[in-house]
Amino acid sequence: MEFPYISLLPEVAEVFPDLKLGCLVSEVVIEESGVELLTSMQEEIENLTSRLDAEKIREISPVKSLKQAYKKLGKDPNRYRPAAESLLRRVSKGKGLYQVNNVVDCLNLVSVKTGFSICGYDLSKISGDVNLGKGMPEEPYEGIGRGVLNIENLPVFRDSNGAFGTPTSDSARTLIDEKTKQVLMIVPSFDGDGAGLEETMSMLSELLSKYVSNASPEIKVI
Repeated sequence: MEFPYISLLPEVAEVFPDLKLGCLVSEVVIEESGVELLTSMQEEIENLTSRLDAEKIREISPVKSLKQAYKKLGKDPNRYRPAAESLLRRVSKGKGLYQVNNVVDCLNLVSVKTGFSICGYDLSKISGDVNLGKGMPEEPYEGIGRGVLNIENLPVFRDSNGAFGTPTSDSARTLIDEKTKQVLMIVPSFDGDGAGLEETMSMLSELLSKYVSNASPEIKVI
């Protein structure tokens, strides 16, 4: 599979010189998660629930660095929490993880294990080159399960049709659903490699290979 061309706009690259993007593409077959994956999710939930609270979550390195990035861009990270922080807070309150499908469940499991906000998209719904920039005032965006989302000053992925992803919420336009055959996942690391980006990409690849039929993940870091 070919990666789309992905670039950083100066408005982001100049503010975050250490920023790296872990990128993964793969063929997939979307199904309900099997017993083994659900068991792994439940074990991780039980482990995290017993030892996490809001303060500890804020201090997890990838969570902390992404919240600091939001502040630098001019966005309140407590009103527009990174996706990983929202998932971890949900788990810490005993609400568990959402069960969506095998691909999204793998993504969410890696996210709570590592603290990285992992952006996941149906690759066929992305048009042309991809860039990471800064959200503009009143830029149209519909988050999954969140309706219209104010993405001004958030880090935003765009293609030729406009904004389709942020580390706070993926978009309804590029939703991974039962018809998805190919996925693109992007892991933004504002600390570069230091926060465990390579290990996170390897974990994501391993889980997809184990739990998703037809998966043949390819990874690159830009």
